[in-house]
Amino acid sequence: MDEKDKEQLKKEAAEKARAAAQRKREEREKKKEESHDSVSEVNQTKDDVTSNQDLEKQKAAAAAKAKAAAIAKKKAKETEGKETEPTSNQDLEKQKAAAAAKAKAAAIAKKKAKETKGTETEPTSNQDLEKQKAIAIAKAKAAAAAKRKAKNANESGDSEKAKAIAAAKAKAAAAAKARGKTTQAKETEEPEPITPSPQQPILDRYLNIVKEHYKEDILEDSYINRMSKHVPTIVVKLEHYYSLALLFKQHSGLHFEFLSELHGTDFETYMEIYVHLYSFKNKQSVALKVKMDRENPRVDSIATIWPGANWPECEAYDLLGIQFTNHPDLHRIMLGEDWVGHPLRKDYEPYDVEV
Repeated sequence: MDEKDKEQLKKEAAEKARAAAQRKREEREKKKEESHDSVSEVNQTKDDVTSNQDLEKQKAAAAAKAKAAAIAKKKAKETEGKETEPTSNQDLEKQKAAAAAKAKAAAIAKKKAKETKGTETEPTSNQDLEKQKAIAIAKAKAAAAAKRKAKNANESGDSEKAKAIAAAKAKAAAAAKARGKTTQAKETEEPEPITPSPQQPILDRYLNIVKEHYKEDILEDSYINRMSKHVPTIVVKLEHYYSLALLFKQHSGLHFEFLSELHGTDFETYMEIYVHLYSFKNKQSVALKVKMDRENPRVDSIATIWPGANWPECEAYDLLGIQFTNHPDLHRIMLGEDWVGHPLRKDYEPYDVEV
């Protein structure tokens, strides 16, 4: 192909391009007029147009599509052997404007569709609101009724409780009044005479024997222990404890050959040894008691008089720390010699915290 034919082809292509551009301008003008009319109608409505971000996205998409179309067109022309110039910037701008116009028109149409749909659903939404209001009112009424019932129940319960309390107080006052009258009557009455113990003559006999053998008073107290089968009980002074025990063993009128019990007790202010003796010959019993200092509890051993006192005295030494003078073999029989303290003392504190 010669140069003249190429020039002729170029002129024809230019004319076709101009004609196409003219048609595009006319179409664009028509679309602008249409979009202008639709915009004026939309401005009469209350809602705003779709956001600028959506328009920008649509513009960018349209521009990308136009650019892709231009590239495809250029490639097609190159394969056919035609040498055409790339699409001008003006054509791209035109395509962008056309795409923007299309996007704007689509947004307006979408908005109209939403408005028509909204007008159709407004009555339904109003009905739903009315239903919700009615349900809320019903719930409020039910809650108020339940609250009134609970209040009435509490008031009735409180009144019943108050009545019960008042009745209990009245009953207690009446009982106290009755007790007061009974106590007053008892105070005015003469106390009943205590019936003499059948063991009192036996205790008197023991005391007479003691007085015969001792010029001085060696006893602290003597009484009948009514809480323990009316056993005659004698409390001897510490320094006369051994000699009195020996008298009770050897005297022919007493003859207490059997020691049935010996134990110690911590009374917090003093220590005490209790000894129970029995006479098989006379079929009688007696209890000897002796008190000693708590800080240094020490008393004579009577294991030489009654061998049965050996282990009970060791027990009292082990658990209470009472020292028995002249004991044949005083040692700890339960806890061992390395044990710290005496567990039956009222102030005992374990040396080993795990005990």
